[in-house]
Amino acid sequence: MKSNITIKDVAKKAGVSISTVSRVINDSKPVTDEVKQKVLDVIKETGYIPNPLARSLVTKKSQLIGVIVPEVSDSFVNEILNGIEEIAKMYDYEILLANTYSDKDQELKSINLLRAKQVEGIVMISWKVEEEHVDYMQKCGIPASYISKTARDYDIYTVSTSNTDATYDMTKYLLDKGHEKIAFIMTSKDDTVLERERLSGYEKALNERNISLDQSLIKHGTTTFEGGYNSMKEILDEGTIPHAAFVTGDEAAIGAINAICDAGYRVPEDISVAGFNDVKIAKMYRPKLTTVHQPLYDMGAVAIRMVIKMINNEELSEKKIELPYKIEERESVIERR
Repeated sequence: MKSNITIKDVAKKAGVSISTVSRVINDSKPVTDEVKQKVLDVIKETGYIPNPLARSLVTKKSQLIGVIVPEVSDSFVNEILNGIEEIAKMYDYEILLANTYSDKDQELKSINLLRAKQVEGIVMISWKVEEEHVDYMQKCGIPASYISKTARDYDIYTVSTSNTDATYDMTKYLLDKGHEKIAFIMTSKDDTVLERERLSGYEKALNERNISLDQSLIKHGTTTFEGGYNSMKEILDEGTIPHAAFVTGDEAAIGAINAICDAGYRVPEDISVAGFNDVKIAKMYRPKLTTVHQPLYDMGAVAIRMVIKMINNEELSEKKIELPYKIEERESVIERR
């Protein structure tokens, strides 16, 4: 049997017209059960694979949803993608992934690329959504939801957690453990709404204990291991030895732990360390990382469900969804004696 079987070959072997085969494949118009079974048997026998582009022209549905990510290897992104992919499969959608390396121009190009591939909707994960992204997506008229540090600045469909409350609760948790001198390492160098929210939560917890803000304990890094390592090393090199370090990203928190150990201190005996997100490595590293658990899988699942609802013209009860978080207590934080 030929490997490049066409719809014409299937029609000829089944003794029906090409349009009848198309109706069976796309379930677009009724055919008798007998004819339908005959066509399906030939498709199975020949191994014919329908052309998805041709099928989308008939059904007006590509069953494709685009996902734009800033860095596909990032563990935060990975766990969100797991939620997106599983829900997509439940609703018979395939995912087209566009990796942008956090480059704004590439993000805009990715929107065009995904539109050219006839995606029905887009989930955009970005470290920094800007007005240009939002305006361009809205001009395209494509259903979209966002998971981003800055998405709450705009009137768009977003999924997040309350960063102010989560940061406040973790800072308060460290204070309750007796750690008054708390280094605060934010995993972004930009003045974003997320940074302002997290710094607000940190300051609020300190103010309640009448602890003045020490700027030498606040650093701006990146989400990477290297970013956390360098920020923590900078604090220690400046001669400030904190009781604890709160790093707003787990990979960066692990980098901070390594900087502490390389400087001759122990975690958690000398300096406790807390992270944010609760990615898989937080449980695998030693000491196991105390962190703010964000439901990353659920964030992805909710974001793509929003898009599917928009595609199907279903009602969405709210535009901005905040999912619950919790403090995950592990080995990297102890009571300060």
